[in-house]
Amino acid sequence: MLSLDQEIGAWDSVLLEPLTEDSFVTNLQQRFKRDHIYTYIGNVLVSVNPYKKLALYSADLVEAYVKRGPFQLPPHIYAIAGTAYRWLNDRNEDQCIIVTGESGSGKTEAARIVLQFLVLVSGDSQETKLVKDRLVQANTLLEAFGNARTMKNDNASRFGKFLDIEFDFKGDPIGGHLTHFENYKFGIV
Repeated sequence: MLSLDQEIGAWDSVLLEPLTEDSFVTNLQQRFKRDHIYTYIGNVLVSVNPYKKLALYSADLVEAYVKRGPFQLPPHIYAIAGTAYRWLNDRNEDQCIIVTGESGSGKTEAARIVLQFLVLVSGDSQETKLVKDRLVQANTLLEAFGNARTMKNDNASRFGKFLDIEFDFKGDPIGGHLTHFENYKFGIV
Protein backbone atom coordinates (compact mmCIF):
# COMPACT_ATOMS: atom_id res chain seq x y z
CA MET A 1 0.00 0.00 0.00
CA LEU A 2 1.24 3.47 -0.78
CA SER A 3 2.26 5.44 2.25
CA LEU A 4 2.06 9.21 2.53
CA ASP A 5 5.48 9.47 4.18
CA GLN A 6 7.16 7.60 1.29
CA GLU A 7 6.20 10.21 -1.29
CA ILE A 8 8.98 12.32 -2.75
CA GLY A 9 8.50 15.74 -4.34
CA ALA A 10 5.18 17.47 -4.82
CA TRP A 11 2.15 15.28 -5.52
CA ASP A 12 0.54 18.17 -7.32
CA SER A 13 2.76 20.33 -9.48
CA VAL A 14 0.38 23.24 -9.02
CA LEU A 15 1.88 23.56 -5.52
CA LEU A 16 5.41 24.15 -6.83
CA GLU A 17 6.72 27.62 -6.04
CA PRO A 18 7.46 28.96 -8.51
CA LEU A 19 5.74 26.72 -11.06
CA THR A 20 8.01 26.88 -14.08
CA GLU A 21 8.87 24.38 -16.76
CA ASP A 22 12.16 23.69 -14.94
CA SER A 23 10.54 23.16 -11.53
CA PHE A 24 7.89 20.92 -13.12
CA VAL A 25 10.46 18.74 -14.91
CA THR A 26 12.72 18.62 -11.82
CA ASN A 27 9.77 17.47 -9.70
CA LEU A 28 8.89 14.75 -12.23
CA GLN A 29 12.53 13.59 -12.34
CA GLN A 30 12.80 13.53 -8.55
CA ARG A 31 9.62 11.48 -8.25
CA PHE A 32 10.56 9.18 -11.15
CA LYS A 33 13.91 8.29 -9.52
CA ARG A 34 11.92 6.88 -6.56
CA ASP A 35 9.45 5.04 -8.87
CA HIS A 36 6.69 7.58 -8.23
CA ILE A 37 5.57 7.64 -11.85
CA TYR A 38 2.31 9.52 -11.23
CA THR A 39 2.07 13.24 -10.48
CA TYR A 40 -0.92 15.57 -10.60
CA ILE A 41 -1.04 18.97 -12.17
CA GLY A 42 -4.43 20.10 -10.95
CA ASN A 43 -6.99 17.47 -11.91
CA VAL A 44 -4.76 16.05 -14.66
CA LEU A 45 -2.59 13.01 -13.98
CA VAL A 46 0.87 12.97 -15.55
CA SER A 47 2.39 9.52 -15.90
CA VAL A 48 6.01 8.79 -16.79
CA ASN A 49 6.57 5.35 -18.32
CA PRO A 50 9.06 3.48 -16.11
CA TYR A 51 9.79 0.89 -18.82
CA LYS A 52 9.77 -1.77 -16.11
CA LYS A 53 7.20 -3.55 -13.96
CA LEU A 54 6.38 -1.78 -10.70
CA ALA A 55 4.31 -3.08 -7.79
CA LEU A 56 1.77 -0.26 -8.10
CA TYR A 57 -1.35 -2.24 -8.94
CA SER A 58 -3.36 -4.58 -6.73
CA ALA A 59 -6.92 -5.34 -5.65
CA ASP A 60 -6.14 -3.75 -2.23
CA LEU A 61 -5.09 -0.49 -3.90
CA VAL A 62 -8.21 -0.54 -6.08
CA GLU A 63 -10.30 -0.81 -2.93
CA ALA A 64 -8.44 2.06 -1.28
CA TYR A 65 -8.79 4.38 -4.28
CA VAL A 66 -12.43 3.58 -4.97
CA LYS A 67 -13.33 4.61 -1.41
CA ARG A 68 -11.27 7.81 -1.27
CA GLY A 69 -11.55 11.08 -3.12
CA PRO A 70 -8.85 12.61 -5.26
CA PHE A 71 -5.82 14.00 -3.41
CA GLN A 72 -6.52 11.86 -0.31
CA LEU A 73 -4.00 9.27 -1.47
CA PRO A 74 -0.86 9.66 -3.62
CA PRO A 75 -1.38 10.29 -7.34
CA HIS A 76 -2.35 7.14 -9.19
CA ILE A 77 -4.25 6.12 -12.28
CA TYR A 78 -6.67 4.39 -9.89
CA ALA A 79 -7.51 7.81 -8.44
CA ILE A 80 -8.57 9.07 -11.87
CA ALA A 81 -10.55 5.91 -12.64
CA GLY A 82 -12.11 5.94 -9.15
CA THR A 83 -13.18 9.56 -9.41
CA ALA A 84 -14.73 8.99 -12.83
CA TYR A 85 -16.52 5.86 -11.57
CA ARG A 86 -17.87 7.64 -8.46
CA TRP A 87 -19.11 10.62 -10.48
CA LEU A 88 -20.74 8.25 -12.96
CA ASN A 89 -22.61 6.53 -10.13
CA ASP A 90 -23.21 9.35 -7.65
CA ARG A 91 -23.97 12.18 -10.04
CA ASN A 92 -25.21 10.15 -13.01
CA GLU A 93 -22.86 12.16 -15.25
CA ASP A 94 -21.09 10.72 -18.28
CA GLN A 95 -17.34 10.53 -17.75
CA CYS A 96 -14.35 10.55 -20.08
CA ILE A 97 -10.75 9.59 -19.40
CA ILE A 98 -8.37 10.83 -22.07
CA VAL A 99 -5.08 8.97 -22.41
CA THR A 100 -2.56 10.70 -24.64
CA GLY A 101 1.18 10.73 -25.16
CA GLU A 102 4.05 9.95 -27.47
CA SER A 103 4.74 6.57 -29.02
CA GLY A 104 5.87 4.18 -26.31
CA SER A 105 4.62 6.37 -23.48
CA GLY A 106 2.31 3.68 -22.09
CA LYS A 107 -1.11 4.71 -23.41
CA THR A 108 -2.29 1.15 -24.08
CA GLU A 109 -1.03 0.04 -20.66
CA ALA A 110 -2.86 2.94 -18.99
CA ALA A 111 -6.09 2.01 -20.79
CA ARG A 112 -5.63 -1.60 -19.66
CA ILE A 113 -5.17 -0.51 -16.03
CA VAL A 114 -8.35 1.59 -16.16
CA LEU A 115 -10.27 -1.37 -17.63
CA GLN A 116 -8.94 -3.66 -14.90
CA PHE A 117 -10.02 -1.11 -12.28
CA LEU A 118 -13.56 -1.03 -13.69
CA VAL A 119 -13.67 -4.83 -13.76
CA LEU A 120 -12.66 -5.02 -10.10
CA VAL A 121 -15.12 -2.39 -8.79
CA SER A 122 -18.24 -3.41 -10.70
CA GLY A 123 -20.76 -6.11 -9.77
CA ASP A 124 -20.55 -9.87 -10.02
CA SER A 125 -23.79 -10.91 -11.71
CA GLN A 126 -23.48 -13.48 -14.49
CA GLU A 127 -24.30 -10.88 -17.17
CA THR A 128 -21.81 -8.42 -15.69
CA LYS A 129 -19.07 -11.07 -15.60
CA LEU A 130 -19.59 -11.74 -19.31
CA VAL A 131 -19.30 -8.04 -20.16
CA LYS A 132 -16.27 -7.66 -17.89
CA ASP A 133 -14.55 -10.56 -19.67
CA ARG A 134 -15.17 -8.83 -22.97
CA LEU A 135 -13.77 -5.55 -21.62
CA VAL A 136 -10.58 -7.30 -20.53
CA GLN A 137 -10.34 -8.86 -23.99
CA ALA A 138 -10.67 -5.37 -25.50
CA ASN A 139 -7.08 -4.76 -24.37
CA THR A 140 -5.89 -7.39 -26.84
CA LEU A 141 -7.83 -5.61 -29.53
CA LEU A 142 -6.34 -2.24 -28.51
CA GLU A 143 -2.85 -3.70 -28.78
CA ALA A 144 -3.64 -5.26 -32.16
CA PHE A 145 -4.09 -1.80 -33.67
CA GLY A 146 -0.35 -1.24 -33.32
CA ASN A 147 1.05 -1.51 -36.80
CA ALA A 148 4.17 0.55 -37.28
CA ARG A 149 7.74 0.54 -36.07
CA THR A 150 9.14 3.78 -34.71
CA MET A 151 12.42 4.67 -33.01
CA LYS A 152 10.76 4.36 -29.58
CA ASN A 153 8.33 1.49 -30.11
CA ASP A 154 8.22 -1.65 -32.24
CA ASN A 155 4.41 -1.71 -32.26
CA ALA A 156 3.29 1.91 -32.53
CA SER A 157 -0.27 2.67 -33.48
CA ARG A 158 -1.21 4.92 -36.33
CA PHE A 159 -4.81 4.90 -35.19
CA GLY A 160 -6.67 6.71 -32.46
CA LYS A 161 -8.91 4.53 -30.33
CA PHE A 162 -12.14 5.44 -28.60
CA LEU A 163 -13.57 2.94 -26.13
CA ASP A 164 -17.12 3.77 -25.05
CA ILE A 165 -18.33 1.69 -22.12
CA GLU A 166 -22.03 1.69 -21.22
CA PHE A 167 -23.01 1.28 -17.56
CA ASP A 168 -26.34 0.47 -15.93
CA PHE A 169 -27.85 2.33 -12.98
CA LYS A 170 -25.87 0.18 -10.50
CA GLY A 171 -22.53 1.11 -12.07
CA ASP A 172 -22.06 -2.23 -13.79
CA PRO A 173 -20.80 -2.33 -17.38
CA ILE A 174 -23.44 -3.58 -19.80
CA GLY A 175 -21.62 -3.14 -23.10
CA GLY A 176 -19.35 -0.96 -25.10
CA HIS A 177 -18.01 0.08 -28.47
CA LEU A 178 -14.46 0.35 -29.72
CA THR A 179 -13.90 2.81 -32.53
CA HIS A 180 -10.61 3.48 -34.28
CA PHE A 181 -9.76 6.24 -36.66
CA GLU A 182 -6.74 7.20 -38.70
CA ASN A 183 -4.67 9.95 -37.10
CA TYR A 184 -4.25 11.95 -40.31
CA LYS A 185 -7.90 12.93 -40.08
CA PHE A 186 -6.96 14.96 -37.02
CA GLY A 187 -3.81 16.50 -38.41
CA ILE A 188 -1.46 14.12 -36.62
CA VAL A 189 1.35 12.95 -38.87
